Amino acid sequence: MSSTGYVRTPTIAGDRIVFACEDDLWSVDAAGGAARRLTTTEGECTLPRLSPDGTRLAFVGRDEGTPELYVMDAEGGVPRRLTFLGSDALNCCGWSRDARFIYFTSDAGSPFVKETLAFRVDAAGGEPVELGIGHAMTLDVAANGATLLGRNAIDPARWKRYRGGTAGHLWVDAAGDGAYRRICRNIDGNHVWPLWLGERVLFLSDHEGIGNLYSVTAEGDDLRRHTNEREHYARFPAGDGTRVAYACGGELVLLDPRDGSVRRVPVTMPSNAPETARRFVDASELLETWQPSHDGTALALVTRGRAYTMPLWEEAVAEHPAASGNEPVPAARRRLATWLHDDKRIAYVDDASGFERIAITPVDASASAVYVTADDAGILHALVASPAGDMLAFATNRHELWLLEPGNAPRLLDRSVGERIEDLAFSPDGRWLAYTWSPKAHTTIIRLAECATGRIVDATSALREDRSPAWDPDGKYLYFLSTRDFNPVYDALQFELSFPEAWRPYLLTLREMFANPFVPKPAPLHKPEDDDEDDNDDKKNAKPEVVVESDGLPQRMLAFPVDEGAYDRIAAGKERALFSRFPVRGIRPDDRDRDGSEGELQAYDFVEQRSATLASEIDDFILGPDARTLVYASHGKLRAIDAGGELPEEPEDEKPPQEVGRRTGWLDLARISVLVEPRIEWHQMLREAWRLQRENFWDPQMSGIDWNAVLPRYEALLPKIRTRNELSDVIWEMHGELGTSHAYEHGGDKPVPPQYRRGFLGADVAWDDALGGYRVARILRGDPWNRDADSPLAEPGVDV
Repeated sequence: MSSTGYVRTPTIAGDRIVFACEDDLWSVDAAGGAARRLTTTEGECTLPRLSPDGTRLAFVGRDEGTPELYVMDAEGGVPRRLTFLGSDALNCCGWSRDARFIYFTSDAGSPFVKETLAFRVDAAGGEPVELGIGHAMTLDVAANGATLLGRNAIDPARWKRYRGGTAGHLWVDAAGDGAYRRICRNIDGNHVWPLWLGERVLFLSDHEGIGNLYSVTAEGDDLRRHTNEREHYARFPAGDGTRVAYACGGELVLLDPRDGSVRRVPVTMPSNAPETARRFVDASELLETWQPSHDGTALALVTRGRAYTMPLWEEAVAEHPAASGNEPVPAARRRLATWLHDDKRIAYVDDASGFERIAITPVDASASAVYVTADDAGILHALVASPAGDMLAFATNRHELWLLEPGNAPRLLDRSVGERIEDLAFSPDGRWLAYTWSPKAHTTIIRLAECATGRIVDATSALREDRSPAWDPDGKYLYFLSTRDFNPVYDALQFELSFPEAWRPYLLTLREMFANPFVPKPAPLHKPEDDDEDDNDDKKNAKPEVVVESDGLPQRMLAFPVDEGAYDRIAAGKERALFSRFPVRGIRPDDRDRDGSEGELQAYDFVEQRSATLASEIDDFILGPDARTLVYASHGKLRAIDAGGELPEEPEDEKPPQEVGRRTGWLDLARISVLVEPRIEWHQMLREAWRLQRENFWDPQMSGIDWNAVLPRYEALLPKIRTRNELSDVIWEMHGELGTSHAYEHGGDKPVPPQYRRGFLGADVAWDDALGGYRVARILRGDPWNRDADSPLAEPGVDV
């Protein structure tokens, strides 16, 4: 492990430099050397600012969830919290020259997170004061009150070469009288972090193609360039009026404008880097996919990028690693694990080479995994195996559908026009492949491909959206979901119509001779299966030959006699169809953030000619190749049930018992302890982020950037990083090379500090010396019928 960490957001005062690394703050002499850790907090510490005399340190901390301003002794000690704003954004900007006040910007009191305002707070404590100068991201105030404002932006490295409407602007109040003037209008760039450097204004700009430090006079004249960074942007400069410290490519850099020197400060950060230590997590935390085996006794599942086979309740779990060899990446992410027809092997996608390939491995680990595709097929998002042989089918982000037969190179079967090919499904005899195909944007149909000949049949007409094809196990019908039965609903507030529940399950009769299955047929009082006790197993397990009569196929469409709704998936059981249905949700945050386990698992039985609910509070379900073993997800857990069991007469009022075991059907995912080795994961994640951009970026020329050269430049930073937040910063800057919006990085397995979010009264309060207490100056009124949008002080009976 490198003893050199990933330096961010430095500050300088005299010969002392403080910077962020490993989500904490460190101090080092300006000459370099071994740094000393100043904080060991649970939350991330960033944007430190030393007082002018170098004795105190202000910074942004997240120890209680939201970003707040803290101050501490520069030698170390217990930080003291100065703000209790509970806002979403806060930037520590610096100190007044007399070290009495600390300046910061925050979205507190603003309806928009990017509409930050400027504040100051007494370093000894007290109420923050909004400065009344409008929108500001950063500010620097000289001893005479002359003020510099940076507006709109703070870190151009994340969106390089941006020239749009929210590019950074510089504003100067040279006399300190409140008369601001924008400078550097004639320089077309993204200008941020203006600082007083004597009587000149130093700032960060990328108007020459890469972020460097420049200065001008207070009038915006006499532009001078001070740094010559070429590989990475200069970032987050901070000065003491004489010298300027900044970060670049995770390194600490010191600029002395007096002699024009720019030097890397050699610094080491001795640490055991606890966030890089290996650990084990529960499989339910990041469960991706699961599939029952053909005999219904086990699952192939993927969690946190690792592939496993797990008997439902008995025997041990086995992990299936990538093939060994001289791979340029020390880790691989496995995805889309699926059983081959013999239940002795699984296929999965992995990216051990840096690109995605399909591997096949024996379940008993009797041999190493074998790759059956080469690099550079794109990003595979669907992989299915034939139930009747070793054939595989896969679809990619390039709108391509491929067939892979043993010993042969993949064969291109189809290419979609509007959207990706999805929902691959082999027929029971493996002769046909059904899938969703798009002739244009926002329109999909069901297509069938004859695997031997490549002949393609459009099974449905291009009306709106068809998806989720599923083959009847007897080879008579093809089920699917569609939005083609339009039953508009009048809007309650506006005079217009909409379709909140437009989906419905349908079926196609594959041959003209097959009758409408929704027409009841004569049947004896006893169950038909009572007559089948002497049938031999070979007859029961025989796969029917599927014949598709393509002439008139789209016209042989029948709707299931169920209500339209928000259906998500349909599957074909024995003499019944199974589908999931979800309630219609609103788009307000309190609606979006609810637990997704709100669906119902429903079944339509062709013998009984009725539908019933088999389970509630589900996320998703997968029906096994045997058409009986069904496994659904609910609240982060998996449960296996017999999809061919008796239909309940009424929905169950009580939830099934929660203990794991064959009796209840719940699976014990705690049997899988997933090994997490952060540094190995981080390397894979960086490469995957790079690959996702290569495959999905809107411009095939990658904005004129040599994208292949970008990856090794950012891989070189990986030995420095020690936390998940630092990896995010590297990915953000790598995405920024493309100079394009909507290239983001969110989420991730990051440490979560305690969340002590403060309550809000919806009122302005001010201290009144005469009263010796706080006075309510204003009560903000919202909608009184919505408690979340109105002040609690305005409720009836409060009498404030």
